[in-house]
Amino acid sequence: MVHEGSRQARPRGRRPAGENTRAALLDAARMEFTERGFDGATVRTIAQRAGMDPAMVNHWFGGKQGLFAAAVELPVTPEWVRDTVLTGPVDEIATRVVRTFITTWDNSSGGTFTTLVRSAATQEAAAQMLKQFITVVFGGIIRELGVDQPELRLGLFGSQLAGLGLARYVLRLDSIADADIDTLAAAIGPTLQRYLTGDLGT
Repeated sequence: MVHEGSRQARPRGRRPAGENTRAALLDAARMEFTERGFDGATVRTIAQRAGMDPAMVNHWFGGKQGLFAAAVELPVTPEWVRDTVLTGPVDEIATRVVRTFITTWDNSSGGTFTTLVRSAATQEAAAQMLKQFITVVFGGIIRELGVDQPELRLGLFGSQLAGLGLARYVLRLDSIADADIDTLAAAIGPTLQRYLTGDLGT
C-alpha cells in the first residue's frame, strides 16, 4: 500500500490530451449505454457524442466491449469471463461462474458492483448500467449455449447473481460474506445450472 506521504504531488492544470480524450469517451459511453443499452450503442454514436473519431475507441479501449468494461469499471473484460467459464464441461459452467464472480469481486472488495447495486434502487442510470452489466457479461454465455428461452434464463440467472452480490458485498450477511468460495459454488451452482441448461418447467 502506498502511504499518502510517499505519493508525489500530481501537477496541477490541464490534464494531458490523451487523458481528456479517454475521459470524454468514457462519459459518452456511460450515457449511451444507459440510454440505448449495450446492443443499441455503437462505437460511432459514442465517438460522435464525445466529439471524437471512432478510431479513438479502438485505440484506447480495443473496441466496444473494452470500452464497456472501462465505463462500468469492470476488473475484467466480458470476453475474458465468457472464455473462462465456457472452458470445461457444460454441466459445470454455473460453478465456474460463481467461482469467477466471487473471486473477481473479492479481489476489489466488491468494487463497482457494490456501487451499482447500492445506487440502482434510486438512480435510473445506475439501474440501467447494472442491467447492462448482467446482459453483456452473462448474456453472451447463454447465447453461446444455444438454449431455449434465453431471455428468461438470463433474467433468472442475473437475479441470482445480483442477489449473491447484494448479500456478500452490500448487506454483508454473515453467512454469505464469510463463506468461502467452495461453499458458495457448491450451494448456488446447481440452481444457476438449472437456469442455464435445465428444465424451467414452463
